[in-house]
Amino acid sequence: MSAPTIGGVTIPRGNGSLVRIRQGASLSDFAERIDANPASLVTVLFHLGEMATATQSLDEETFALLGAELGYEIRMVSPEEEERELFESFDIDLEFGVDTEEEANLRARPPVVTVMGHVDHGKTKLLDAIRNANVVAGEAGGITQHIGAYQIHKEHEGIDRALTFIDTPGHEAFTAMRARGAKVTDIAILVVAADDGVMPQTIEALNHAQAADVPIVVAVNKIDVEGANPSKVRQQLTEYNLVAEEYGGETMFIDVSAKQGLNIDELLEAVLLTADAALDLRANPDRDARGVAIEANLDRGRGATATVLIQSGTLRVGDAIVTGSSYGRVRAMLDEHGNQLPEAPPSRPVQVLGLSSVPRAGDTFVVAPDDRTARQIAERREAADRAASLAKARKRISLEDLNAALAAGKVDTLNLILKGDVSGSVEALEDALLQIDVGDDVDLRIIDRGVGAITMNNINLAMASNAIIIGFNVRAEGQNAEYAEREGVEIRYYSVIYQAIEEVEAALTGMLKPEFVEVELGTAEIREIFRSSKFGNIAGSIVRSGEIRRGAKARITRNGVVVAESIEVAGLRRFKDDVVEVREGFECGINLGSFNDLQLGDLIATYEMREKPRT
Repeated sequence: MSAPTIGGVTIPRGNGSLVRIRQGASLSDFAERIDANPASLVTVLFHLGEMATATQSLDEETFALLGAELGYEIRMVSPEEEERELFESFDIDLEFGVDTEEEANLRARPPVVTVMGHVDHGKTKLLDAIRNANVVAGEAGGITQHIGAYQIHKEHEGIDRALTFIDTPGHEAFTAMRARGAKVTDIAILVVAADDGVMPQTIEALNHAQAADVPIVVAVNKIDVEGANPSKVRQQLTEYNLVAEEYGGETMFIDVSAKQGLNIDELLEAVLLTADAALDLRANPDRDARGVAIEANLDRGRGATATVLIQSGTLRVGDAIVTGSSYGRVRAMLDEHGNQLPEAPPSRPVQVLGLSSVPRAGDTFVVAPDDRTARQIAERREAADRAASLAKARKRISLEDLNAALAAGKVDTLNLILKGDVSGSVEALEDALLQIDVGDDVDLRIIDRGVGAITMNNINLAMASNAIIIGFNVRAEGQNAEYAEREGVEIRYYSVIYQAIEEVEAALTGMLKPEFVEVELGTAEIREIFRSSKFGNIAGSIVRSGEIRRGAKARITRNGVVVAESIEVAGLRRFKDDVVEVREGFECGINLGSFNDLQLGDLIATYEMREKPRT
């Protein structure tokens, strides 16, 4: 088949050949793959009703449209494939795990345990009891706003065993955090309050754990509280395929009281027994470290820090690492008590210092051969992320859609800039805000997000884009706060996530155009018609329901069919007197202005348009 000519431009025909491109690629990237001129592809897209420049990031739908026109099958490379190709280009082996390692190199590693459950069921207090430290006191509203990772030691069958614990927040806004916690974990402790029973986030946490194929140990907490019913919890959870051992199932249920410190040892025993029975927890400690960033934040004294969980290999001080688009050399590693560590083996959570910027929670990290390679990988990742986000943000509009958009009128947009103290909270807040649904009339855009105090750059961006800045456990200080106030940039501060969600939802609802509904005021039946040379036809009527008001809008129906709409009640008389309103059961004369097409038996319905409150 010959090459197609569109708009005088000849393009090579693909004949169904496969082209693999990364997410967020541009027309120039595609042109390079098919050996075409990028300018000619711009022309083709224009003729297909799409406007784009050669360097603009495009979404998957646009590439599919272009591929269908030119005869190419376009496949978008997944982030995982892209990651693999990126690391292969730097000769870094990403394949690791029990299946790919030689048996002789594998050593036993501690289990990684995630504590999950509903809000206020005592997850953080349970961790307090396990590690004898108090985290709740410093938390707003008693809610875990961050993810923490800790390692404790327990003697089991005469051997000192380590266990790594990850705490996940229970509030519904932190879905992404719970999902991430389930993915990096070996065993989940599902905390259920004995007085409350199974609640929405209990089920959600359970679904995350089961989706990740993670063994579950149930901690029935608050057994010391009045009204506690541990057997009810066991019965409720049987509906979700968690059958207690005493009922003939395989799930271990332990009744505990985090407040009183009851049965904490039994819970740890249950976790270790489950780990030994159900899992092959081994890793190779003698290779370069691989793992995941659980949390990250910007510390005023230490700079960008990240809490990382080593999944394979051993991380050492001085290693060049790359996590997400952040890179650096490990200056120091701290454990959960702030003590410096020279190295961290598999399953060890540590806080790493020395990164160039704050990574995102959930980013994988690897050790690179040297600083230069780490920087290059990070820069490539950052460029790919930027291109993908640009493609996602690009609003596709065809020539047909353009007319519809113009006819519909302007779409109101609320622009937000999110700043938080840690990466996980910012991610959770963004996720929750983007799920707010107020229909198609209002658009919510998060134009920037980051970790750390609110800076001058954030305020300038807010000025340029008419955005509101949301500070979650961070503030604008000194001259930045004064500058924001002087320039009229609104900054909202929050320490509890659901307050931020509620207020943004209220703001979005306030931006909606008023919605009006018709409210019927009254109806009147025409009994007689009087002719007047001065006023036209007067409808002698009896009010059947409600009231008829002078000045109200009216609709005339004849045998159930509307014959006239939006007529004004110009005059209203009772006998010889002009009146403002006539109530149900009374007779009156109604003047409908210039409308004279009246017949006996016609029904006059009056109504008004009232603004409907947004819910």
